[in-house]
Amino acid sequence: MSLWRRFAVPAALALVALTATAVPTATAAQAALPTAAVALGDSFISGEGAGAYQPVVDANGQAQSFPGWSAANNNAFFCHRSANASLLRASLPGIQDRFNLACSGGQPHDIANASSAREKGRTVASQLAQLRAVGQTHDIDLVLIGLGSNNTQFTFGDVAVKCANRFVADAWTGWWEFWAYIGGPVPQAPCASGDLATQAQLNAAQAETTAAVRQILSTLDEIDTDGVHRVVFQDYTNPLPFDLEGSLHEEDGRADDRDKFRDLGAERYRAGCPIHRASLAAGHLFSGGLGTLVSGVHSQLRSEFPADDLVYLNVQRAFDGARLCETSPNPATALATPIRLMDGPTGTFLTDLAGRDKIAIQRIANSCVTYFQTCQESWHPNAAGHGVLGQCLSGAATTAARSVQCIRQSNGAITIS
Repeated sequence: MSLWRRFAVPAALALVALTATAVPTATAAQAALPTAAVALGDSFISGEGAGAYQPVVDANGQAQSFPGWSAANNNAFFCHRSANASLLRASLPGIQDRFNLACSGGQPHDIANASSAREKGRTVASQLAQLRAVGQTHDIDLVLIGLGSNNTQFTFGDVAVKCANRFVADAWTGWWEFWAYIGGPVPQAPCASGDLATQAQLNAAQAETTAAVRQILSTLDEIDTDGVHRVVFQDYTNPLPFDLEGSLHEEDGRADDRDKFRDLGAERYRAGCPIHRASLAAGHLFSGGLGTLVSGVHSQLRSEFPADDLVYLNVQRAFDGARLCETSPNPATALATPIRLMDGPTGTFLTDLAGRDKIAIQRIANSCVTYFQTCQESWHPNAAGHGVLGQCLSGAATTAARSVQCIRQSNGAITIS
């Protein structure tokens, strides 16, 4: 039986609920504690999109199970800590227990502060408080950090919604039909790089992330019983390709560079990639910028903590050949989740938008805004994708290098170099 399956979830829940920080006695400090691997950060680490979400202890020490689709999105459960998350799928020799403390939507703010203290935060304690609780009973040997895609400058979810909404508006609404959108015109042009994040925003986000990870490293050096731990800085992979496969370029003689193309819009939605082809390059510049951000955080903190074991894990090519709409219009063949919406908090995902008029499309899109939990899994690694990221982590956990790249080969093999 694998290590992650032996990990007792109730014990972990009880552990992170602890609020006291008792100082261990000399005898306890000298005792051999069980080894642990810990995950901190946001959705690409928590397991968003991978299903099998576990109860999450909230800031009041109460374990929150699924509260229903109409519950407030700030509920701790919607951190979406998955049993399929990469930390729990990785081969990590010598690690006895694993603790997923990441939270979907997590920001640098949430490292040292309760997430609920900011707008759209969730009701969980700071990730440092949860990390300290693990340090009371375990020797922390490995920490996986995924941080930077959400911050005060931009969030991954807002970027995704912006580009998808522009495509859907363009597909279903003619330029003369802006009246159909209550509240005013909706942008319909493909996303450009500046629409997602400017260089100034990326620089500010890097500074925020550096400050937060600095706090993690300082805390680890304080609480780790033997002072020996590896910290892996993982970046991000784009769920979409550089271009869509050929069958998704046109439908009924209409491409996405003309006005109104409902059949093509429905076809791409079924495939999981409602996006302008012209938006894809901007998306890859954005994900590449996130990679540069994480690499910059790693370089800065290596200079500040020269004695610490810090590794940068580049996963930007981990989904090569298996992104949504890259080689097939069937989303089941991809390593990422398709965009899926509900018509209200019904619990039933819509797999097809064909035949719906512009008013219905507007109502469905607005459900995602009002009940974000109904669509927050969209464009994240699925269970298979988190399994691949687990293989990437396995390599980063044992490498002698300070920076490694995880690449998916054409035959599906994963290489670390």
